[in-house]
Amino acid sequence: MKEYLPIIKNSPLFSGINDEEIYSILTCLEAKKDFFNKDEFILRTGQNIDSIGLILNGSAFIIQEDFWGNRNLIAQFTQGQIFAEAFACSSGSFLNVSVTAKSNCEIMWLNVKRILTVCSSACPHHIKIIRSLLSEIAKKNLTQSEKLTHMGQRTTREKLLSYLSAQSMKKNSSEFDIEFNRQQLADYLSVERSAMSAELSKLRDEGFLKFNRSHFILLSKNISI
Repeated sequence: MKEYLPIIKNSPLFSGINDEEIYSILTCLEAKKDFFNKDEFILRTGQNIDSIGLILNGSAFIIQEDFWGNRNLIAQFTQGQIFAEAFACSSGSFLNVSVTAKSNCEIMWLNVKRILTVCSSACPHHIKIIRSLLSEIAKKNLTQSEKLTHMGQRTTREKLLSYLSAQSMKKNSSEFDIEFNRQQLADYLSVERSAMSAELSKLRDEGFLKFNRSHFILLSKNISI
């Protein structure tokens, strides 16, 4: 794992932990590495898991599909980020989402039971990683709350405006790039792609915004929705 140390150190899960402590933790948590091809399932709905995934290379989607195959994009994770921690920490629970590789991915798995069971010596770095894990779970709960705010809007137009406004505030700029392509954005907002694209074109023609692929510029104007 030595070649991945810079990535691991930059992961929020290992915040404030030095190199020597990281090596000790990786051994304690029985760290192992897997490779997944683009579009391959990393985890599937219905699985019971006991490990947290940390992305060493590439990126992944968290998706939810219904009986008929309709897909809802929950979130996207990139290098250094962790996923599936809430399910791994909840003993006996089964995944109600799937994880797919957006690109070729290298994943490091960490045994969560080893995180939640403090060793007899109560190592300071063990306490640090527990705090970091709790912080990450809290942040993702807030992210999901934000997504529900967008999806709770009544129309496709309102959902788009809610999402783009939130992105603008996050970047502290009226000009920004989003992390999704058109289909991914439609899946994230749970709307039809064609209807969403049509609404984006209307907003552009009405002078509310400009866009080029995933690059957006919001224009100052009183918006009536």
